[in-house]
Amino acid sequence: MGKYIFTITAVFQILVFTLTVYYMVLGFFGLVRKKEKKDYTPKKKFALLIAAHNEEVVISKLIESMLNLEYPKDMYDIFVIADNCTDNTAKIASKYKVNVCERFEKDKRGKGYALEWMFANLFKMEKQYDAIAIFDADNLVHKNFLKEINLKMCQGYKVVQGYIDSKNPDDSWIATAYSIAFWTQNRLFQLARANVGFSNQIGGTGFAIDTETLKELGWGATCLTEDLEFTCKLVLNGAKVGWAHDAIIYDEKPLKLAQSWTQRKRWMQGFTDVASRYFFKLVKKSIKERKWYIFDCALYVLQPFVTLMLALSAILTIVQVDSSAGRDIFILSYLLSDIGWKVFALIQFIITPVVLALEEKVSKAFLTMTVIYSTNVFVIPYLLEGVENYFISLGITIGFNLAFLFLVLILLGKKNLILFFRFLLYGIYTITWIPITIQGIINKNNKEWSHTKHVRSIEIYDV
Repeated sequence: MGKYIFTITAVFQILVFTLTVYYMVLGFFGLVRKKEKKDYTPKKKFALLIAAHNEEVVISKLIESMLNLEYPKDMYDIFVIADNCTDNTAKIASKYKVNVCERFEKDKRGKGYALEWMFANLFKMEKQYDAIAIFDADNLVHKNFLKEINLKMCQGYKVVQGYIDSKNPDDSWIATAYSIAFWTQNRLFQLARANVGFSNQIGGTGFAIDTETLKELGWGATCLTEDLEFTCKLVLNGAKVGWAHDAIIYDEKPLKLAQSWTQRKRWMQGFTDVASRYFFKLVKKSIKERKWYIFDCALYVLQPFVTLMLALSAILTIVQVDSSAGRDIFILSYLLSDIGWKVFALIQFIITPVVLALEEKVSKAFLTMTVIYSTNVFVIPYLLEGVENYFISLGITIGFNLAFLFLVLILLGKKNLILFFRFLLYGIYTITWIPITIQGIINKNNKEWSHTKHVRSIEIYDV
């Protein structure tokens, strides 16, 4: 029996390790930005859509940032979809003399339905647009956004995703964790795929769709992650999502764990729903056409299940290591030496601060401190050598971390100390994905939209 358990866990663990290495190696391609010649000649006419539900606190600042875009004013129009609003969203937006379209359909609530309704209205208008860009009401738009999107669309991309930045990274540890996640994904996921010629992924906001492509494929994306669903439809039809690294939009991140939990659970519900409908279609097409970028998209929609596989792999490893007698379980440490795994862990730890430094989100001094800190995978085991008492081991570990935090305070100051501490808490944020994912998979058929309440307004000049 033990032989079968070992074989099954070996296949599983090696599969998890292979996926981890695949994403890590692919991510390395995002560490370098290719030089490109940029022709900013405005050619595309845009309709900018703002999906808004009770957004009176933030709607004005987004519109103001759009009105200040460095793009010919006669080549873009702003449309605010006041979707089932019970506040002053429509009234405030009207003051800016933009197009305000009120929608009241309580049986079809949510961003996906609102966009589908607005697309149908746009198609009927006398004035037509080359592309339609979608935004959330809590966004702010960089002045160069349309210039960069226009550039990519003129290169032939039918859908282009912009760089989703954070407008409130310092508001709380959760907001910081979100920001780190998005900054990292922009570089290691989006830019990396753009560099190797794969399709990128639509990120829910700050993207533009060619109007004719939208008419041809139809939106029809009314699940909780309509952006992922449309990406799958696009890839299945032989197209790729383009990436505009300098087309920046600033998105508001949740402040509390509860808000974050609800939002991320919705994402996982949507991912699971889309995976159940598109994964095998994508795999079949990738094999039939021998195109790896389609298979890469199939792997991406499996994110909830990959998360659970990583969690199960960690549990199996802990069970085996903590069992003195052993439980006939294959663990990943069999693949590499002890030194090899420590180096592997060190690389995974420092790659995030390296990305943050490349994106100019942290200083080189901060990066240096995180690199030095990462050596704890070697230092702490050395300090604990020969120590058998659990509480003494715990005390040494805590003491090392407190001493290092004090060193950061002395050398880098209070602001960087807070950021460093929150960077360490990023690990907790990552772990919370496990129960969130489980909830998302269980509740995948629950399509009820959860609205995030915004409590303050931020101007583009503040970011």
